[in-house]
Amino acid sequence: MGEGKFIKDAYKSFDSSKAYNIKEAVEIILKNKRVKFDESIEISMNLGIDPRQADQMVRGSVTLPNGIGKKVRVAVFAKDKNADDALAEGADIVGAEDLAKKIEDGDLNYDRIIASPDMMVVVGKVAKILGPKGLMPNPKMGTVSSNIGEAVKLAKSGQIHFKAEKNGIVQAGIGKVSFGHDKICENIDVFVDNIKKSKPSGSKGTFINKLSISSTMGVSVNCDLS
Repeated sequence: MGEGKFIKDAYKSFDSSKAYNIKEAVEIILKNKRVKFDESIEISMNLGIDPRQADQMVRGSVTLPNGIGKKVRVAVFAKDKNADDALAEGADIVGAEDLAKKIEDGDLNYDRIIASPDMMVVVGKVAKILGPKGLMPNPKMGTVSSNIGEAVKLAKSGQIHFKAEKNGIVQAGIGKVSFGHDKICENIDVFVDNIKKSKPSGSKGTFINKLSISSTMGVSVNCDLS
């Protein structure tokens, strides 16, 4: 079946103008899954905020109960015991000035970069490279930490970061089709609950205006916010 026909047929299988509860929405996604491709499940939330205002920024991290179904590559700026702890928890690469040099030379094949506080001077040398890639370590995101081992453990176990974009939308990958219905729903529930708890003091009125879930190559389904 051609790509276009597959999508058209998929959208015919449900009412795209309707908002479904989370369980129903996941059922629709799985019903229209690809046979030979383990698609990612993604969530998109349109929030009632103005991210340009300092008191309306939404950002943070959440550890999903079933992980994200992906091997997370973690680089760590650390020395001595912190370096040993990072390696013990499965960090893919650990270093200091040598790691900064690798990054300067174009080695950016990492999903998360973590640093101990004493390494931030070294990290600062490659900040202009890491910042645009969304990889710059940040204390608010838990990627600058005195407990390097725990930070690496969380990153490897399914912790994801979220941040509202300029238009107030938060998007994240929250699992794989192969997880099955219940585990996908569990991950969504935890993610949404975490976003609700992140409501900034400057946000007035309705906080979550729209919520939808989709698969990488499949349909997008609007969800009932109630």
